[in-house]
Amino acid sequence: MKAYVFPGQGAQFPGMGKDLYENSALAKDLFESANGILGFNITKTMFEGTAEELKQTEVTQPAIFLHSVILSKAIGENFKPDMVAGHSLGEFSALVANGALSFEDGLKLVHKRAMAMQEACEAQESTMAAVLGLEDHVVEEVCESTSGIVVAANYNCPGQLVISGEIDAVKAACETLKEKGAKRALLLPVGGAFHSPLMAPARETLAEAIEKTTFANPICPVYQNVNAQSVTDPSVIKVNLVEQLTSAVRWTQTMQNMINDGMTYYTEVGPGKVLQGLIKKVDRRFPTESASI
Repeated sequence: MKAYVFPGQGAQFPGMGKDLYENSALAKDLFESANGILGFNITKTMFEGTAEELKQTEVTQPAIFLHSVILSKAIGENFKPDMVAGHSLGEFSALVANGALSFEDGLKLVHKRAMAMQEACEAQESTMAAVLGLEDHVVEEVCESTSGIVVAANYNCPGQLVISGEIDAVKAACETLKEKGAKRALLLPVGGAFHSPLMAPARETLAEAIEKTTFANPICPVYQNVNAQSVTDPSVIKVNLVEQLTSAVRWTQTMQNMINDGMTYYTEVGPGKVLQGLIKKVDRRFPTESASI
């Protein structure tokens, strides 16, 4: 069974999507349509912008979504997923790819999500940190015993977990984690505490937008971040999408569940190769590739 997976924030790079735009008439039409839907020229930033310009959350998220979704559509009839998943933001790309969301509705939700997350970041200073070389339960226990808000946010692969929360709490947790034997506990250059309780204001905004959006029955299951489970029911998908903002991304568990459910081949759709690296750390037996047209 073939799995298609979609990257999240951090996969962006200057010039992203330009080759698609130039080599596919369908892709060109979709990019131009996106400019109209968003009300600003995102393709100009994607194709010509600097790395710094692409780092802004309100640009990064729709840019990665567009690169991933338009690539999946440009593949055409050869795009035949048996299962899909996306890392954080990438879950929205996966839901357009498997037919649960339309291109336009997916883009509108991603833009709304990005703006709401940016506002939440500006409302309270917060951060994230990557922790390497410890078992998940050790990181969880340290977060629970640290004063302030700090939680496990991204279970990326065995031995790699990202924590998220208030700056002082994250820093304190990092010091304790180093004492516990972490190879690294390093603050990340991010604008806020994604996938933590500090995203609650953004969650309210996104919940309202999702409730007004029509979700269809998908062509294949999506494995959702909040519980790493296979889902096809549109009503459950909507609830999980809202929960995702303040809950952890259980990517390690997602990959393990896909494998247990019969995954044999793994294609990353969108910018970069981060997810291919993570699956190799979960189980090296499975061939991986980057999608192309």
